Amino acid sequence: MQTDLTQGSITRHLLGMAAFIGVGLIFQTLYYLVDLYFVGHLGAAAIAGVGLAGIAFFLAMALGQMVGVGSLSLIARAIGAKRPEETDAVYRQSLLISLGLSLVVLVGGYLAAGPAMGLLAADEATHQAATHYLYGFIPALAMMFPTGAMASALRAAGVVRQPMLIQSATVIMNIILAPILIAGWGTGVPLGVFGAGLATTLASLIGLVGFALMFERVQTLIRAPLRLAQPDLAVSGRIIGIGLPSAGEFALMFLTGLVVYAVIGHFGPEAQAGYGVGSRVMQAIFLPAMAIAFAVAPVAGQNFGAGQADRVRETVKRAALFGSALMLGLFAFCQISPHALVAPFSADPAVVDVAATFLRIISLNFLPSALIFTASGAFQALGDTRPALIGSASRLITFAVPAIWMSTQPWAQLHYVWMLSAASVVLHALIVLALLQRQLRIKLVGLSPAPDAVSASA
Repeated sequence: MQTDLTQGSITRHLLGMAAFIGVGLIFQTLYYLVDLYFVGHLGAAAIAGVGLAGIAFFLAMALGQMVGVGSLSLIARAIGAKRPEETDAVYRQSLLISLGLSLVVLVGGYLAAGPAMGLLAADEATHQAATHYLYGFIPALAMMFPTGAMASALRAAGVVRQPMLIQSATVIMNIILAPILIAGWGTGVPLGVFGAGLATTLASLIGLVGFALMFERVQTLIRAPLRLAQPDLAVSGRIIGIGLPSAGEFALMFLTGLVVYAVIGHFGPEAQAGYGVGSRVMQAIFLPAMAIAFAVAPVAGQNFGAGQADRVRETVKRAALFGSALMLGLFAFCQISPHALVAPFSADPAVVDVAATFLRIISLNFLPSALIFTASGAFQALGDTRPALIGSASRLITFAVPAIWMSTQPWAQLHYVWMLSAASVVLHALIVLALLQRQLRIKLVGLSPAPDAVSASA
């Protein structure tokens, strides 16, 4: 059943939602770690190829954010303001847009996979591995959109436990399928990197069906989750208006990933493979702070819709505190033993060394990253994600341009790229924190509770 996040303890709401969101994110990340583990036995080119293909995930996420962020923000505020008709209307349009994006990804993905990977791969073996992985993985990217539309609506309503259970089940299925399809266990027909992508696609299909069957049972605001409505340009425009800057933010992450792969390609396939391993492990490490940040949007969003400015501010402050404390602990671990985190994913010492060095240096940005995640959740709750886009765009100036220039210099070394990246994230955090303070002042001034909202202390 949906949860009223405008009443009760903010800490309990944040940590309670973050716990379930975090477990769901962990299982989602396990998709890629399981694939990476089995692909790791296929050699450095296979690892590099899967890692390189992973940047397509950021491009799909950019499109998904455009819908998911916008709909979550509007639905959470509509729930807080007690406007059920608006809740339903926003969800219907988000589903319609999501299905359109699924078609775009399916067609565009298969047309562009080979040429795009060929431009970025360090050698032909990496190019082939990346392309074959994407051929199996693209349907999973397409199914991400309707699943994401349902997940965003549920998170806006405070429903996180049941989606986590479905995500857990899909990962268990992926774990079962990965060795069968990648290595040919029990079939004698190994599909290699294509099998890794196919395993994720089959598991994603199970997840989509599970979400559709579960949706009506866990909330009462939206019925018939797959029923489509007529296009409503006004509502769709509001969704895209809020979500587009977030889409741009992920698109910039995609571009940054392209720059990294292009720059480190000069150092050989071991560098790309090591970065692929290190970046996947880093994503897993970020999960605690991301889980808390993901809880900020519905908690602060419902309270913003209900006109409770003090609870919005308190939500942001506590999320920043909890996320920072978690990331400081993880930073210490990465400084002490980064090899232990990456060694299971490759038997190649050169790949492991690159990945461990990457983690040790990039962990310097764990704390600022936690603050960036929190600010992003707050911007979503306030219905204006442009400041997050501005912060991400700063990295094109502070990281991408210097990295491209540095790659042409004879004195350049691989770890210089990681140091530059860490420094650029610190500047990114300073920018978004300044913009967040400004947004809170503008959005919360004069905000008053709705007539039927009940105030409660944290």
